[in-house]
Amino acid sequence: MKKKKVNLQDLDPKEHQGGHNYDDGHNHSIPDEATNFKTYLPAIFSLVLLITGIAIDCFDTFPFFKGWVRIVWYTVAYIPVGFPVIKEGWDSIRNGDFFTEFFLMSIATLGAFAIGEYPEGVAVMLFYAVGELFQNAAVNRAKGNIKALLDARPDEALVFRNGDFISVNPETVKIGEKIQVRVGEKIPLDGVLLSEKASLNTAAITGESKPDTIAQGEKVFAGSINLDGVIEVETTKGFKDSSIARILDMVQNASARKSKTELFIRKFARIYTPIVVFLAIGLTFLPYFLVDDYVFRDWLYRALIFLVISCPCALVISIPLGYFGGLGAASRNGILFKGASFLDAMTKVNTVVMDKTGTVTKGVFKIKEVVTKNNFAPALSAVEGEAEFMQYLMAMEEQSTHPIAKAILEYKADGAGYEATEVSEVAGKGLKGTVNGKQVLVGNKALMVSNGIDVPSETDTLVESIVMLAIDGKFAGYVTIADELKEDAHQAIKQLRNAGISKIIMLSGDKDSITQQVSEELNIDWAKGGLLPQDKLNEVEELKKQPDTTVAFMGDGINDAPVLAASDVGVAMGGLGSDVAIETADVIIQTDQPSKIARAVKIGRSTRRIVWQNIGLAFGVKIIVLILGAGGLATMWEAVFADVGVALLAILNAVRLQRMKWE
Repeated sequence: MKKKKVNLQDLDPKEHQGGHNYDDGHNHSIPDEATNFKTYLPAIFSLVLLITGIAIDCFDTFPFFKGWVRIVWYTVAYIPVGFPVIKEGWDSIRNGDFFTEFFLMSIATLGAFAIGEYPEGVAVMLFYAVGELFQNAAVNRAKGNIKALLDARPDEALVFRNGDFISVNPETVKIGEKIQVRVGEKIPLDGVLLSEKASLNTAAITGESKPDTIAQGEKVFAGSINLDGVIEVETTKGFKDSSIARILDMVQNASARKSKTELFIRKFARIYTPIVVFLAIGLTFLPYFLVDDYVFRDWLYRALIFLVISCPCALVISIPLGYFGGLGAASRNGILFKGASFLDAMTKVNTVVMDKTGTVTKGVFKIKEVVTKNNFAPALSAVEGEAEFMQYLMAMEEQSTHPIAKAILEYKADGAGYEATEVSEVAGKGLKGTVNGKQVLVGNKALMVSNGIDVPSETDTLVESIVMLAIDGKFAGYVTIADELKEDAHQAIKQLRNAGISKIIMLSGDKDSITQQVSEELNIDWAKGGLLPQDKLNEVEELKKQPDTTVAFMGDGINDAPVLAASDVGVAMGGLGSDVAIETADVIIQTDQPSKIARAVKIGRSTRRIVWQNIGLAFGVKIIVLILGAGGLATMWEAVFADVGVALLAILNAVRLQRMKWE
């Protein structure tokens, strides 16, 4: 069966393969109050007529309620809930699919009418309709979680049209148009820079921890964040090629990627349903040759009970609904699974490998330590001396456009601040200038050595980036600048261990000394730095060769794409992650929080547990009532419970996923 392409408004991939069909012609988007009442109206109407009819039958208060009047009454009660199912069954038959749940329900209920069991016929179809309503409500809730998550993403671009910049939907921006990006905003589309220069946070795209300075005419990528000044970009790609569009497509088609459990149940239902039909036929006619007091009506009634009990509604509805509920619950928690199969795969993960920059760190610079030397500002206290030191440093860095300068200028220093004059740049080394009447040098060790400044040997052992300061030919001190850990980085490692992950590994393209330092701080089992993309790939492939090892890799940049694809489960940071990483990964962490991977494992395990609970419930009850029905010990009401009742219980069990908390 062809998979139906759907819009964001629907988010309703086709689930029906000989069983239940999520795309059943109803609008499963979140209904307003009026739409909600209209959806329930047929079932309410049938319920009122059914209860009234049963009451009249029991108390015999209206003598005229017999014969054709009684038939018409229950027929009117049956039509609102029965006609859609009969129509669905007929459409399936026309498409060559005979043995569906709709066919079974139609035959069983029409057969009940044929032998005069009108209330039972209406009740079976009514409870089936109620099950549908429960299921639709659960699907709506799951889709609401997904839509709420996606609606929070950037949805506008400032494009230059008719002499002015106007806000439009990024989908309407054409290749070659000029867009404007303000400070702090994410670039919505790929393009080339029209402005003279730009400072961009590209950690998610390149895997590089340093912010990137882009010159006019160079490429910029969707997902980069503008750090300094308003910039203009000429687009080179349409919206459909952006990471946002691809994520929408992933969500819309996630249900099409079914778990092995779902696929097995679908195949089972296709074999099981025709067997049930032929067994029911045999149950109707074979006793004629085996028993002396054969009564056709009695054995037909047993066969109809058998059909209702055997209907695989609970399986073909509740199992995919369980996975769909898991997908929705994950989305509500900022996690996008690309399909139910990855929910299953996540439950088996016992080894987590992670990138460093942009995954457990923020990918931005921050001053880590301020160190003064040579008795700098002896008349001041340590705090005042540090502030004085930073005043000189900040005065010089105000003249620089380097990303490191921005980190220094974020330092909160007391005082009015100094002003630098006669500032000149020494290519590849730093800055020279005058501050407060003193000659000042700011830069790296090469700048100091070339100007005859003695640099302490301790700086050679530091792993972080260093900015040195000299005043009037004398070394004054230095600051170390390092990438900052994400707020939940420690929590992420702790929760992974609590979730039963036996091995946590860090592989990074950053230099090994920094990687080892971060690894030690986070208490990671093993780490290795200075790796190229192919090196990361080789390391993960070696891990996968170990017996009983299932590897999840968590990364965010283009350089992580090969290993994301090769791992058993690839997890990408989706908030700032590169298009390639998002496209390649199996799971997207929309909030860029590494702690969410432990939550993804818990959601996957809870989903799988609920699915197997539903399978056990459905098979257990059906087997018991089937035996009773075949022996004439169960009525149509027990059959209703065994089929629709169990389906309702399974649906309610699946709905629990929407209410669980994974804090």
